[in-house]
Amino acid sequence: MVKRIEAINAYRPRIKLRPTAQMEQLVSYIADRTGLNEGEITIVLKELRDAVIFFNLQGQGDKLEGLGTYLPEMDVSGKFDISHRLDKDIRDALNAPGAFAGDIVYRQNIGKTSYEFVAMWNADHPDDPIEE
Repeated sequence: MVKRIEAINAYRPRIKLRPTAQMEQLVSYIADRTGLNEGEITIVLKELRDAVIFFNLQGQGDKLEGLGTYLPEMDVSGKFDISHRLDKDIRDALNAPGAFAGDIVYRQNIGKTSYEFVAMWNADHPDDPIEE
């Protein structure tokens, strides 16, 4: 028997991801915009990474204006991780009307409810419906 979550996952809108930008692309992008050379940028980015690690290992978060806050955390087994709270300016830029230039799968389903997703599933899968 299919569960409600499966219907939601089948029909929910989602971003069609393109390949992840790698360090070389990021460095080249920054170099083109700043006039700095790629070697300097690479060093600074690696030092920034090391600073985040250093301060988090001391139990101290890092606030990077324009990027967000990196906070140390630990799970119940004692494994350490870092959580990232996205900077408000990035979130606002991502949600600016008309700013997104990528592809959205099931764009037409933006704003639909879980009940509507279930109805879509049931219409497409009459032999395997989700019961309410």
